[in-house]
Amino acid sequence: MSLVLDSAAQDLLFREARTANTFTDEPVTEEQVQAIYELVKYGPTAFNQSPLRITLVRSPEARERLVQHMAEGNQAKTATAPLVAILSADNEFHEELPALFPHFPQAKDVFFGERPVREGSAAMNAALQAAYFIIGIRAAGLAAGPMTGLDFAGVQKEFLDDDHTPLMVVNIGRPGEDAWFPRSPRLAYDDVITTV
Repeated sequence: MSLVLDSAAQDLLFREARTANTFTDEPVTEEQVQAIYELVKYGPTAFNQSPLRITLVRSPEARERLVQHMAEGNQAKTATAPLVAILSADNEFHEELPALFPHFPQAKDVFFGERPVREGSAAMNAALQAAYFIIGIRAAGLAAGPMTGLDFAGVQKEFLDDDHTPLMVVNIGRPGEDAWFPRSPRLAYDDVITTV
């Protein structure tokens, strides 16, 4: 059985796509980021809550501040990537639910009135959106370098507020020289899929 998506698109999005570790100095434009967002915003989340928030780190001063919070092995690539995005979960996403889930605006209070419930739901659904974002970067012909090797508390204090929980940092751009590590193994179908 074949997929509807053509083989070249499958390669671009999945088979040939890798986490980039080096980048060229070609800039990533605002138009490219907007096009990526306009594509990935349609990915599903529970109650259409859409809790992902993206902070683009463009200025040299902000980049320097961010690099200080990255793990040692991630500092150089974060310092040199054309664009860096901090992906976070908005724990107050429920305030947008009357507009995002208009057929049941009471969901804001019925399901998400308590902060611990919102935090769990925001983390899961924003992580799902982060995956869409990475695929969107690939669809734009760019490479993504998602990383969780960072001081989360430091990034939150430096760039966010108490209502936003950082999830990861993503370097974005065209892959540079020696951008790829060898591909690591993947689990086989039978190791993952169970039929009951």
